Amino acid sequence: MSGTVYLVGAGCGDPDLITLRGRDRLLHCDAVVYDALIDPRLLDFAPHAEKFSAGKRAGGHSMPQEEINALLVSLAAAGKNVVRLKGGDPFVFGRGGEEIQALQAAGIPFETVPGVSAAIAVPEHAGIPVTHRNLSRSVHIITAHTAGDSPDFAKYASLDGTLLFFMGLAALPEIAAGLMRGGMKSDTPAAVISQGATQNQQVVRANLCDIAEKSRGLSAPALIVVGQTAAFDFSATAKKPLSGVRVTVAGTASFLDDLSRVLQPLGADVTAFQALRIVPNGELPDLTDYACMVLTSPSGAECFLSACKASRLDLRRLSGVKLAVIGRSTGDRLASAGIYPDLIPERADSQALAGLIAQNVSGKVLLLRAKNGSPVLPDALKSAGVDCVDFPLYDTVSAISEPVQIDTDYIVFGSVHGAECFFAAGCTLSPETVAVCTGKRAVSLLRERGCTVLESEPRAEQIAAALIGATAC
Repeated sequence: MSGTVYLVGAGCGDPDLITLRGRDRLLHCDAVVYDALIDPRLLDFAPHAEKFSAGKRAGGHSMPQEEINALLVSLAAAGKNVVRLKGGDPFVFGRGGEEIQALQAAGIPFETVPGVSAAIAVPEHAGIPVTHRNLSRSVHIITAHTAGDSPDFAKYASLDGTLLFFMGLAALPEIAAGLMRGGMKSDTPAAVISQGATQNQQVVRANLCDIAEKSRGLSAPALIVVGQTAAFDFSATAKKPLSGVRVTVAGTASFLDDLSRVLQPLGADVTAFQALRIVPNGELPDLTDYACMVLTSPSGAECFLSACKASRLDLRRLSGVKLAVIGRSTGDRLASAGIYPDLIPERADSQALAGLIAQNVSGKVLLLRAKNGSPVLPDALKSAGVDCVDFPLYDTVSAISEPVQIDTDYIVFGSVHGAECFFAAGCTLSPETVAVCTGKRAVSLLRERGCTVLESEPRAEQIAAALIGATAC
């Protein structure tokens, strides 16, 4: 049977501008065909999907549209669910209509997921409203680049409202001259927004007569705004505590996702670096043999839930088994499946968890955690007189294919094993990069490597607080 093609608008600029529906389609797809202008961090939402670059950046290599159409058809015909990930919205200069025509001709089912268009969001992010009562009651979205003849910019001069020119940076002198030739006043407000809705955004405001001169040096992609509203500057004045701070997050996919969700709303420029990959065991021992079972990470919680589902375990059988977790993030992952831990220590560390278990559990304890995990927790339990069995629920293996140098303000390691894999793969940090880590073993390893270290508690909110404290100094 044929798969389905989802034309997903990625939004513009920062990756958190994608819609919830768009992200959901990425999470569950088999293949992604993406444009060059999308933020590459969006591809992290589809960790197991095949990735195909379609280009579509001015001056760079692009896959011809006919080849993109054929690729979408062939992938879906092979039974794959495909996300066609397009910058902005699929139907605003995105050639979404052409791709749907090809899918219709081949009998391939499809769905369109709207995206946040650059036409509205980029000016808004720069503080420019595209409409304003008594000044601009219409918006005209224009491409400065056509498949045939050059546009006649003079004819746009008679239009009321705000003019938005896509793909026009190289043609800006011609656009301005053409508008003035058509009768638009030379002192009409204009603006050019480069790298809109990203941490690298640059905005130039000027009159129409000198906007081209003042915008020299800006880089594509850029949006040109012409009209009375271009004079406004309604840029956000709310200060985000991590605005402009570059943070690389190194760890498992779940750690990257959890931390990104917390850091991005605080203004951080977050880059994901998947250092570790989870390999589930897929099996569980007889849980009814134990008085308490212990999960020590969100990844462990995810593997536990998957193993329960695969083995069709009826959780009612575990009514007499206590459940302990080391931190709130692990508890939250279980709670999302309707399972609520009995024991969570106030301080998220192994010693605190061992003490809590020793006080509240009589009987054998099962540790469900990573293979070759830290010996701190089982040693602490044994020291407290607790009989425990250490079961390898999953393994963490390196996901690093080649050595890289990370040049960022901070890099956050989710575990000592992630840091070990990072350096074992030959990766390096720039001298200015501060390593953020939790646990004594990770701190010791990074200091041995000559890194500047910022220590933190393990939860995402605690890591964010440590970063805010460090950047405020």
